[in-house]
Amino acid sequence: MTVSLVWAQDLAGAIGKANTIPWRVPEDMARFKELTGTGAVVMGRKTWESLPPKFRPLPGRRNVVVTRNAGFEAPGAETVGGLSEALDLTGGVASVMGGGEIYTAAMEFATQLRVTEIDVLVEGADAFAPEIDADVWTLADRGDWETSRTGTRYRFVDYRRAAR
Repeated sequence: MTVSLVWAQDLAGAIGKANTIPWRVPEDMARFKELTGTGAVVMGRKTWESLPPKFRPLPGRRNVVVTRNAGFEAPGAETVGGLSEALDLTGGVASVMGGGEIYTAAMEFATQLRVTEIDVLVEGADAFAPEIDADVWTLADRGDWETSRTGTRYRFVDYRRAAR
């Protein structure tokens, strides 16, 4: 199984506010596209709904939406009732792309975390990344702080699951 969790967070672990990404860092979006490649992406319903309609489904990737609403339709994506079902559907090879509840549920299955740290603090954030337990995760790579073309500082930080 290869399950990557891919997210960007502020300095306090916030990943969203009012179902939006509260910063603009195009370099992070480019990394997301590179990391997810042509594979499966798994997301919650709110994340699906937060994508601009012109990007739904995410092109070139198998899109799987996890929702408790059995009648929910996501044109161009497959819908499932739970994370285990989503991972079964993808053969256990997927990039989980949010939101907060899905990330938390996926931590037990994850083999790697691909995090972009954004050098901001979002006031009023309402979605957060899961805690990264140092007993479970090993730092694999921490890039230097860089400045986005939008002026926001960011860095890429990758973790691998420690041996079980």
